[in-house]
Amino acid sequence: MARFARLTVLNTIIESGFVPLYYNSDIDVVKQAVSAAVDGGARVFEFTNRGDNAFLLFPQLVEYFAEKYPSLIVGIGSVLDPGTASLYISSGANFIVGSVLNPEVAKICNRRKVAYIPGCGTASEISFAEELGVEIIKIFPGEAVGGPGFVKAILGPTPWTRIMPTGGVKATQENIQAWFNAGVSAVGMGSDLFKKKWISEGKFDLITELTASVLSWIKIARE
Repeated sequence: MARFARLTVLNTIIESGFVPLYYNSDIDVVKQAVSAAVDGGARVFEFTNRGDNAFLLFPQLVEYFAEKYPSLIVGIGSVLDPGTASLYISSGANFIVGSVLNPEVAKICNRRKVAYIPGCGTASEISFAEELGVEIIKIFPGEAVGGPGFVKAILGPTPWTRIMPTGGVKATQENIQAWFNAGVSAVGMGSDLFKKKWISEGKFDLITELTASVLSWIKIARE
């Protein structure tokens, strides 16, 4: 069961403007990497459903972070079907993210008052997602579908749309500025934040520093 109300989750994502996402089969590595991001100011975390044992790791992470960082909002990503969504909601997911849009997943999330952030790549998909009650649209893969230019084009006729790109968001001030200038409400970032080299060398402090930098760039971009 989700610990946070759907409105709290959505507002926190928009207020923060930043959703780090990460998967590793080693739960201790995940704990260290995510803790580093939280120490840098992250308020939301998306664990991605990418490994065979991801569904076994997730409840443990939910319990761990609820105790260590009670205000951290933990959700699950890479969810494509309603069965998987139900499994993770029962395991404590506070939000569900998908690389695609699935109306059945939207129904499951709506029944349980859990935020659903589906991946969309066209104006029609975005409109359909909003018809299903989606508040924040993930454009994926962000860079491949047109980058900041795509966002700007979408918001022209539908300025009420809230967009969060994932895939192609770089950990540079220039890139962050470009996305927010285009009008995104938040950005998702994975490998550019949780760099394999840093993690393999145990340099988690660099994740903390980069998280703080990204959040500062978002603040500057919004100003």
